[in-house]
Amino acid sequence: MMPLLEVKHLNKHFKVPNGLLYAVNDVSFTLEKNSTLGVVGESGCGKSTLGRVVIHLLEKTSGEIRFDGEDISDVNREQLKNLRRKMQMIFQDPYSSLDPRMTVSDIVGEPLRIFTPKISRPEYEERVKSAMDTVGLEQRCKYSYPHELDGGRRQRIGIARALIMEPKFIVCDEPVSALDVSIQAQVLNLMQDLQKEHGFSYMFITHNLSVVKHISDEIAVMYLGRIVEKTSAKELFLHQYHPYTKALLSAIPIPRVDTGRRRIAIKGEIVSPVNIRPGCQFAARCPYAREQCFAQTPALEEITPGHFVECHYVRQINALES
Repeated sequence: MMPLLEVKHLNKHFKVPNGLLYAVNDVSFTLEKNSTLGVVGESGCGKSTLGRVVIHLLEKTSGEIRFDGEDISDVNREQLKNLRRKMQMIFQDPYSSLDPRMTVSDIVGEPLRIFTPKISRPEYEERVKSAMDTVGLEQRCKYSYPHELDGGRRQRIGIARALIMEPKFIVCDEPVSALDVSIQAQVLNLMQDLQKEHGFSYMFITHNLSVVKHISDEIAVMYLGRIVEKTSAKELFLHQYHPYTKALLSAIPIPRVDTGRRRIAIKGEIVSPVNIRPGCQFAARCPYAREQCFAQTPALEEITPGHFVECHYVRQINALES
C-alpha cells in the first residue's frame, strides 16, 4: 500500500551571521495512512522545524516531499491553498496560537470562511457546532474568547480548527506539553478516538517519551537535525541500539526506587549546528566514538527488520553490551 507521506533527503538550512545553520539535515522517512509517527529528541534537535517544512509553513532548502502519491516538494500559492485542506497543524502553545480578538466560534470556523467562502450560514453554523462537539467543547463556549478559557479548552479549540476541514494529515507540535497531566490524558485519548473515527495520520512531535509511547505506531529519534534511530514504538522500548536513544530512554522517570535501572548520563558539549562538518553529530558526546565517527557521516541502516539506526559501530557496541 502506498504511504500517505514520503520524505526523502529533506534539508532546511537557515542563514546566520557565521554561515548556515543545519536545522534539518538529510532526513528521510515514510508515514502510512491512519497511523502516527512520533518524533522525539531534546530541545533544538529540529523536530518542530521538520514538521513545519513538511507542511510548507517553512520552505525546504532541498529534498523531496510526496503526499498521497503527489510530489509537493515545490508548490505555488494555489497549490498550497488546496494542500491546506488536507494538511493541518496543532501548535504547541494553546494560547499564543489563537487570535485573542476572535471568539471560539470564529476561530474554529475560520478555515471554512477561507476555503469555502460560498458556504451558507446554516451549514457554517452546523459544521462549527459539529467540530466543537467532536472535541468536547461545550456550546456555551461558542462566544467566549481564548483568555476566558482554561488550557485544556484552548487546546481543544486548536484541535477543532485543525479538524474542521477533515484533513488527511495533521502535524501535532507538542500539543499537550503546556497542559496539566489530567488534561494531557484527555486530549491524547481524544486524538486517538478521532484517528480511529476519521482515519487521520499524525506526526506527533514531543520530548515526552511516555506520551510518544502511548500514542505512536512508529518513533523517529532526532539529534541535531538528523534521524538517528527509527522503528515501531513497541520495538524501540524493547531494544534501543543508538547510544543517544539509550540515554534518552534511561531518563524516563519510573515511580519505583528498586528498578535497578542505570541512568545513562551524556557527557560532553553539543556540537554547533552551524556549518556542520562530515561525521557523526553525536560523536563528541559518544563514549564509543572512534576516528571514523569524526570523519564520515553514517547512513541510516536497517539493523533488524524495520529497525533503522545511524551509527558506524552499532553492531559492535551492542555486542559489547549484551
